[in-house]
Amino acid sequence: MTLKLPDLPYAYDALQPYMSKETLEYHHDKHHQAYVTNGNNLLKGTEFENKSLEEIVKGSFGKNVPLFNNAGQHYNHLHFWNWMKPNGGGDKLPGRLAKAIDSDLGGFAKFKEDFIAAGVGQFGSGWAWLSVKNGKLEVSKTANGESPLVHGATPILGVDVWEHSYYIDYRNRRPDYLKAFVENLVNWDYVDELYSKIS
Repeated sequence: MTLKLPDLPYAYDALQPYMSKETLEYHHDKHHQAYVTNGNNLLKGTEFENKSLEEIVKGSFGKNVPLFNNAGQHYNHLHFWNWMKPNGGGDKLPGRLAKAIDSDLGGFAKFKEDFIAAGVGQFGSGWAWLSVKNGKLEVSKTANGESPLVHGATPILGVDVWEHSYYIDYRNRRPDYLKAFVENLVNWDYVDELYSKIS
């Protein structure tokens, strides 16, 4: 397959003031584009050339580090843009998802606290996640471009804590960025859509 940079599902200024137009222009047009360009170059002539993106990510993990880094970040960012929307966030979640967060994670307030803590506690670059593993929701964090996908789980929500995701808007205040993400940006309908496919 060929990796392709998707269009953003909203205008570059649609997530302000929580994520600026400048951040999205750099993050989407420069950083994500680089993962796509490098990933396509690294795919050529490999056993993964005709595989799906998930197969490329899982198959290259631990075997082809440069390809994994770029394909993994492409996978993460394809979802990341959809995990946000204008006027998103808040604690009004679709019913089944809300029930699962209550039963598996101790309620929304506890989830929010743990999810933000995962992002704050990820040293250096990486991601914080809400994923499904063995039928249960769990919160986790990963370094660099890794995702729960390579650890036997399916991510349904992730937040990018690489500095390019927030530094223009928040400087070194990663906790403020994560709080703004959960409270004002999360597209819970998309999270629920992913959850519904596997539950």
